[in-house]
Amino acid sequence: MTPISRRLALAAPLALAGCGTVLSEQPYRPRIDWPLAPPPDLRAASRPSRSVVKVHGLDAGPVLTDRGLITLEANGSIHRGYYNRWATAPADAATAALIAWLQASGDFAAVVGDGSSVTADLTVGGTLDTLLAAPARGEARAALTLVIAKPVGIGDRPLAQRRLAASAPLVGITPEDLVAAQRGALASVLRQAVTLVGRFR
Repeated sequence: MTPISRRLALAAPLALAGCGTVLSEQPYRPRIDWPLAPPPDLRAASRPSRSVVKVHGLDAGPVLTDRGLITLEANGSIHRGYYNRWATAPADAATAALIAWLQASGDFAAVVGDGSSVTADLTVGGTLDTLLAAPARGEARAALTLVIAKPVGIGDRPLAQRRLAASAPLVGITPEDLVAAQRGALASVLRQAVTLVGRFR
C-alpha cells in the first residue's frame, strides 16, 4: 500500500464518524396524518323526500392531488407540507363528508356513493377547487364547484352548477391550527352544498 493509499484508508473511518455525528443531531420529525372530514352539524328534516341522491367522487383541483397540507405564503407561493398530511386525499375526504352531511340532513330517502346500484333521482358531483391555509391573512379557505343533475334515460339533465366558497379564521400557525381552520372552512362549504342540493328534493 502506498503512503497516499494508507492515509486515505485511515481518514475514511474519521469521515464516516463525522457524518454520523451530523446525522444524529438532526431531530426526528414523524409524519402526522390529519383527518379532514368535519362531522355533520345539521338537524334532520322533519319531512324527508322520497328522492335518492347519488354522490359521484369529487375531482381534485390542480394543487389538491397530493395529501400534504397546503399553505399560501405571504408572497403568493404555495407550500406543501411534508410532515403534516391529510389522512386521505382531500377530494376523497370531501366526497365522504358530502355524503355524510346529505344523509344527516334528512332531506332524502337515501344518499349513496358511486359503488351503489340504487337508481338515483338526483346526481351530485364536482370538483374540490380550494383547500388551504393563509397565515398572512389569518384565514383558511375552501371552495367546491358542485354540479347537480337529474338522470334522464342514459344521460343526465343538468339542474344547477355553483361554486361554493367559504373561509374560517386562523388563530395560529401550528399544524393543529392549520387543520382546524381548514376543517372549519370545509364545513361551511358543506352547509352550502346541503342547502343547494336540498332545493331539488
